[in-house]
Amino acid sequence: MEESFFAKQNEALRQRLRESAETQTKKQALSAASGITDDALLDKLVALNLQGETLAALSLVPLVVVAWADGHIDSRERAAVLSAANSEGLHKEETSYQLLEQWLANPPPPDMLVKWKAYIQALSATLDNEARQTLKSAILDRAREIANVAGGFLGIGSRVAKAEKVVLEDLARSFL
Repeated sequence: MEESFFAKQNEALRQRLRESAETQTKKQALSAASGITDDALLDKLVALNLQGETLAALSLVPLVVVAWADGHIDSRERAAVLSAANSEGLHKEETSYQLLEQWLANPPPPDMLVKWKAYIQALSATLDNEARQTLKSAILDRAREIANVAGGFLGIGSRVAKAEKVVLEDLARSFL
């Protein structure tokens, strides 16, 4: 009877270890996909059952929208968005990456930003203020990087075009 009791306890402990390892793997995938390093926020994203590839694709929407803000994408913006996708672990053979390439070749559908905003607002509603601010910073910082890639004249003046500033402000309001 004693052996049975300890066998059940050992199995329960092994199960908790497996779950902990699985959670850690999911957090690492989400972190790699999104650039988010805040452990508490990653825990919440794992609890929402978000997958790395899903979050990666969603986190690229603001980059694409900023890149298209002035009506066209130049080669530097395209390269910066693809570099961000690569750094998030997206590969050319993945559906998310192929979709991204389509968004860079032709303007994305108008409802894409509307859907992203709805998603981010729903996600934000589930997060506490600190986690929401961390997510907002991670996403907007990357979008600002795209805005800074092109712009200015011979390195003089603001590197962020007026149209890009408007888009960045609109994206920021999505988190309120």
